[in-house]
Amino acid sequence: MVSSSGFKVLFMCLVITTMTSFVALATDNNPLQDFCVADANSPVLVNGLVCKDPKVVTENDFFTSGLNIAGDTSSNKVGSNVTTVNVATIPGLNTLGISLVRIDFAPWGINAPHTHPRATEILTVIKGTLRVGFVTSNTENRHITKVLNEGDVFVFPEGLIHYQQNIGHDNAMVIAALSSQNPGVITIANAVFGANPDISADILAKAFQLNQNTVQQLQARFD
Repeated sequence: MVSSSGFKVLFMCLVITTMTSFVALATDNNPLQDFCVADANSPVLVNGLVCKDPKVVTENDFFTSGLNIAGDTSSNKVGSNVTTVNVATIPGLNTLGISLVRIDFAPWGINAPHTHPRATEILTVIKGTLRVGFVTSNTENRHITKVLNEGDVFVFPEGLIHYQQNIGHDNAMVIAALSSQNPGVITIANAVFGANPDISADILAKAFQLNQNTVQQLQARFD
């Protein structure tokens, strides 16, 4: 015989289980239709983008061009240029979990240390010779690095800090795929020293074991 209080506990457990089961059945990690072309004009906010009516989808929703054109590597101090092909460029990438970049390097240019918070990256060298690497998470912080030549492929695991450097005297170029329609990028120096508003100089001085004047000079470079 179940007591009144015991019955209430049992009833609440059944309610919670039912609600949890309903939520689990109402979501799916995989696409549930042929495609979900992004509707960039929809006011509805979801994790991703709302689907456009399939009846008005055209071939141009799955297409872009210009990846054959080299990016301008002279317009920044690090000597590289990233041309991105993601869901903002091709609406048909919505929900498909993939995107693409072309990275051009001036001689000795770098793609500065950065992370992709939502994607693993696989990179293929098309032209040139690059030094690449990534750093494992705390507390090991192991630096895994390799020199790549044309045709070589290298993988950067999701979320880990990584970089590329052209170590040749000629221009270099790579193509990389990422496992998200919108992988995001956090360039470490920009995020730390170019935050808006600034991270307090005393915090950064202690974190990087620098004096505050040096931190303030670095912050001024990223304003």
